[in-house]
Amino acid sequence: MKRCVLFIVLASFALTSRAWAQAPQVSADLRQLLGTWKLLSYVGEEIPSGVRSDVMGPHPSGYLNYGRDGRMMVIIVGSDRKKPAGTVATPEEAEALIRSMLAYAGRYTVDSKAKTVTHHIDVSWDQSRTGESHVRAYKLEAGHLTLVTQASNDPATGRKTVRTLIWERLR
Repeated sequence: MKRCVLFIVLASFALTSRAWAQAPQVSADLRQLLGTWKLLSYVGEEIPSGVRSDVMGPHPSGYLNYGRDGRMMVIIVGSDRKKPAGTVATPEEAEALIRSMLAYAGRYTVDSKAKTVTHHIDVSWDQSRTGESHVRAYKLEAGHLTLVTQASNDPATGRKTVRTLIWERLR
């Protein structure tokens, strides 16, 4: 009986140790991405002209969160959004509010070698991104995260652009 119990304990320990040793290691970049980031800047550059402009005005606001569970969320709102005059937005006010924001959430994956993070979008504010995967090049430096989109059509203007977002880590 004692041998049976001892065998079960040792077998359990061996299996647990092996599973722990085979658990995926979290990369240094992934550890640095985890947490909440506050938007500092959102600039678009038109292709091929190179014309640069503030995508959502000179002072957009927003937050980006990368969770340990492999899920992410982002919300960005433009500068100078106007609060509705009444308790319920008129159709015109509601349209202006929707046009001055973006938000989506889903899973994310990190490729530390390529220095990219891919947002696998499950839900988006206007359904235009739902079901898509968006690759962003990233750079981590001194408490800041820079994300650069691939060249794509800007949802607001339809022009081909590359967008650069600079985020600051929240503590």
